[in-house]
Amino acid sequence: MSDTRALALALDALRHGWAIRVGDGPMLLPAETGFAPGAEADRLLISHARAATLKLCNQREAAEPHAPVLIHGAGRFDLAAARGIADPAQDLMHPLQGPFRCDPIPALAEAQAAMELARLAGILPAFLVDPAPVPGVAQAVSVADLAAFVDPAHLVVAARARLPVAACESAEIVAFRAPDDLREHVALIVGTQTGDRAPLVRLHSECLTGDIFASLKCDCGPQLNAALAAMAGEADAGVGWGVLLYLRQEGRGIGLVNKLRAYQLQDQGFDTVDANNRLGLPSEARDFPVAARMLSLLGVRRIRLMTNNPDKVAALAGLGVEVVERVPHALPANPHNVRYLETKRDRAGHLL
Repeated sequence: MSDTRALALALDALRHGWAIRVGDGPMLLPAETGFAPGAEADRLLISHARAATLKLCNQREAAEPHAPVLIHGAGRFDLAAARGIADPAQDLMHPLQGPFRCDPIPALAEAQAAMELARLAGILPAFLVDPAPVPGVAQAVSVADLAAFVDPAHLVVAARARLPVAACESAEIVAFRAPDDLREHVALIVGTQTGDRAPLVRLHSECLTGDIFASLKCDCGPQLNAALAAMAGEADAGVGWGVLLYLRQEGRGIGLVNKLRAYQLQDQGFDTVDANNRLGLPSEARDFPVAARMLSLLGVRRIRLMTNNPDKVAALAGLGVEVVERVPHALPANPHNVRYLETKRDRAGHLL
C-alpha cells in the first residue's frame, strides 16, 4: 500500500541532509545537503542531464536513454567531491577529477524516483550510494509512495473567500491543498462564474522574482498582470469571466534555489534549457494534472486558455479539459529577457 506520509518524510529528510532508501534500493545520501561527517561512498548517482553535461553517460546512454547514471572512480567519493560533481557552479573553478566509469543500475525505477524526489525537495539531483558512516536509519520510501504523492486526486478545496484586487473588485480566491504536500495552490476567479461562456483561463506558475520583484529576466510578472486585466475587462463588460490558477511550481518545477542557480549559469552565457540541464534538471517539470484537478473542483470543464505554448493546450486536453480556444498571450520583450523569449520560441515551441 502506498503512503504519501512516507514521501513527505523523505522530502523532509532530503532537505535536512539525511539519507533515504527507495524500495529495495541502496541507501542514498544527498550530495548537496548531506550531513554525515566523514561519509564516503564508492559510487555516485547523478541525473542523465548532469552526466551528459560532464560527458559521463555515453557508456550507458544508448541502452538506457535519459536514465540516471551510476558512476565510480579510482577512489571513494566524500561529500565535498560529490558536491563538486553535482554543482555546476564549481565546473570552472574545479576541473573534474576522473576518470569515471558507469555501472549498471540494478533498481532503475527506484533510481529514477530518487531523481524526482531531489527535484521535489529543491536540491541538486546527486546522491552518495551506500555511504558510510551514516548515523541513524535511512527514511524508507517506495516508488508507489511517489506516485500516490503526486496523484492530483488528493487535492481538495481548503478555503475560499472574496478578494477584491486592483484588476477586479468582484474576485474570489480559492485555496487548494493535499494532505501531505506543503504547497498550497490557489485560483483567482475574476468576475461572476457562469456556465454560459467558457472562461478565460491562465495557468501561472509561481515566480517570486517576476511576480513580486518585477524581474526583467522573464515575462512572468507582465503576463500575470495582463491576464488579470483581460479577465477583468470581460467581466466589467459583462461578456465573460476568468480563472487564474496560481501554481506553486517555482522555476517551472525546479524550485527557487535551483532557478537562481540557473540564472547564474545564464549570466555565463547558457540559455534557459542548457542552464537547467547543467544543473541536472529538466527544463519543463510543471504539474499540469494539478491544474486540471483544480479546474474540475471549480466545476470548469470548457476553457479559453491564455497561452503561447501548444504543449500546454495538448496537456490539458489529454487530461479531459476541453480547450475551445487558445488565446495568444505574448507581451513586448525588454533587453534583459530577449534571449529568454527566443529560447522559449526556438527550443520550447512557444508561438511568439
